[in-house]
Amino acid sequence: MRIDAPAPYREPEFLPWDGRRVPITFVGGYLGAGKTTAINELLGATDRPIAVVVNDVGAINVDAKLIRRRSADMIELTDGCVCCTSVDGMGAAFDSIRARATPPDHVIVELSGVADPQRMVPWGRSAGFRLDGVVVVVAADHLTSGSLPPIGRTSIEMHIAAADLLILTKTDLVTGEALAAARHLLQLRAPRVPLVESDAGHLRPGALGRFLALGGRRHVGVPETQEPSLFDLHEVEMVPAPGPVSVDELRRYLEVCLDASGGRLVRVKGLVETVDRGLVLVQVVGPRIEIEVVPIPEREAATDLVMIRVIRQENEG
Repeated sequence: MRIDAPAPYREPEFLPWDGRRVPITFVGGYLGAGKTTAINELLGATDRPIAVVVNDVGAINVDAKLIRRRSADMIELTDGCVCCTSVDGMGAAFDSIRARATPPDHVIVELSGVADPQRMVPWGRSAGFRLDGVVVVVAADHLTSGSLPPIGRTSIEMHIAAADLLILTKTDLVTGEALAAARHLLQLRAPRVPLVESDAGHLRPGALGRFLALGGRRHVGVPETQEPSLFDLHEVEMVPAPGPVSVDELRRYLEVCLDASGGRLVRVKGLVETVDRGLVLVQVVGPRIEIEVVPIPEREAATDLVMIRVIRQENEG
């Protein structure tokens, strides 16, 4: 995949909001770790005006459809990974926020699962903003599973290294022994980084307050944004969902896709209309298949399935 560098982004000549700087929190984590779920829970628990920038891989921004709008603004970037093809798009997103007469209390940027959070840190010096910190969501089954491709394991390590706060999710999907191993691994990799946990998709008490109160622990020494690069060797395909099908038939279809990929298919996401359960959210992370009914108040139009595969390297057999 060839990535052309965008035109250089230029900061506004004048600072907005009489010089006030709005804190920014970047939320990273590998594919399927649960970033959107954590942000949704935060938005549902606060009445503060929070601006949310959602970035996802693929022409259809499925994650943006799933974030509850509530009291938050939402800016969708649908042209790819921020650190690859959307660096100029991130500048446009910040410009849109700066154009508001009244600033938000906080900005949350949800990064694509294939974005390198370290490459986003310089945006914390954009005019009108300051970096509050980087929250990284890590799935317990990712840490303890041997089924992730090497690129996936490397990606998780890089995300952990960038974190100012770690959120351990999917704790209900692993054994007690595996959960203890996951905690131990995070303590080894990031001994000075606070760790909070999520049970069955819900953050434990006290975690939400820490989410937006990292206090700008990180010192941003490079004000320039870096040129785009590919953090993860991956390819994205938009596949029409099968239909009309039942939930069981949909699950079998996904199992066949996983088997046929030879371990290369690392992520599938989309909204599918089924004949027996209505609109469902499909999420495949590694070997894990999740199909959940979408509540009626939150229903959107069905989408294609976003499939992300690891690209085979030339030196592989």
